[in-house]
Amino acid sequence: MNGPGKVNIKGVWRHLVAFARLVKIEHSIFALPFAYCGMVMAASGWPGWRVFLLITVAMVAVRSFAMVVNRLADLPYDRRNPRTQGRPLVTGEVSVSSARYMALITGAVFVLACAGLNMLALSLSPVALILAGGYSYTKRFTFLCHYWLGTVLGLAPVAGWLAVTASFHIAPVLLGLGVTFWVAGFDILYATQDVEFDRKVGLHAIPARFGIPAALSIAAFSHANTAIFFLLAGWAWGAGWPYYLVAALIGAILAYEHTLVRPDDLRRVNTAFFTVNGVVAIMIFAGVLLDLWMI
Repeated sequence: MNGPGKVNIKGVWRHLVAFARLVKIEHSIFALPFAYCGMVMAASGWPGWRVFLLITVAMVAVRSFAMVVNRLADLPYDRRNPRTQGRPLVTGEVSVSSARYMALITGAVFVLACAGLNMLALSLSPVALILAGGYSYTKRFTFLCHYWLGTVLGLAPVAGWLAVTASFHIAPVLLGLGVTFWVAGFDILYATQDVEFDRKVGLHAIPARFGIPAALSIAAFSHANTAIFFLLAGWAWGAGWPYYLVAALIGAILAYEHTLVRPDDLRRVNTAFFTVNGVVAIMIFAGVLLDLWMI
C-alpha cells in the first residue's frame, strides 16, 4: 500500500535485495566460519549466545562495510568493465549517496558490536575498518593487493579468539595466516578474468603483471602455504586427529581446485572461486567442532 503514511513494502524489499547484491551477502560464508573457529577454539566449546551473536553481527557488518567501500572506490572502473555492468551501483539500483550511508551504518554497527564484546575488540575496531576499507585502493599501486585482501579475512580467527578471551594466542594467528594465503590464492584466480582490462586501465594485479600461467603458479604456491599453516594452527592449538584429517582433506580440495583452471581454459574460475572455497571455509570449522566433540 502506498497511501500517505504507508510504507512501500515492495520498494523497501527491492532496496534490501539490491543492497544484498551490492555487498554479496552470501559471501559472508568465506569469513564467518573462520571467526567461529577462533571463537570455539578460545572457549574450548560453546562461548554463549551473547558472544556468538555479537561476533556474527560484527563480521557481517565489517564485511559489508568493506564491500560497499570497495564498490564505491571501483565505480569508475566498474562502469568501463564489461564483466561488472550488472553491479547495483553501475545500474543505478543503489545510488552513490545510499551506498555512502550504508558504509557509515555498517561501520558503526561493527564498532558497537565490538564494544559489546570487550575493550580490546573496541580499541582495535578502527584498525580493522581501515584495513578492510584500504584494500579497495591497493590495486592502484601494488600487485600484492591479493595479499592485503587475504590479511583482512585472515583477521577473522584472531578476532574470534580475542572476542572470547580479550587476549592473543599463536593458534589463531597461524590459522589466520592460512586464511591469508587461501584468500590471496583464490583472489589471484578470480583476477585472471580481468587481465586485459586491468592492463588497459593501469590497475595492478598478479595476473596482469606476470601473466596468467605465472599467476596460476603463484596461486597454487599460496594454497600450499594454506595447507601448511592450517596444520601448524592445529599443532599450536593442541588438536587431535579429527582436525588433522579435515585439514588434510582441505589440502586435497585446494589441489583439486587448481585442476579446474588452466592458462588456456578459464571457464571454471567461478566454480573454483565460489563453490570450492565455500566448502573449504565450512570444512575447517567442522574440523574444529569435530575435534572438540571427539577428543
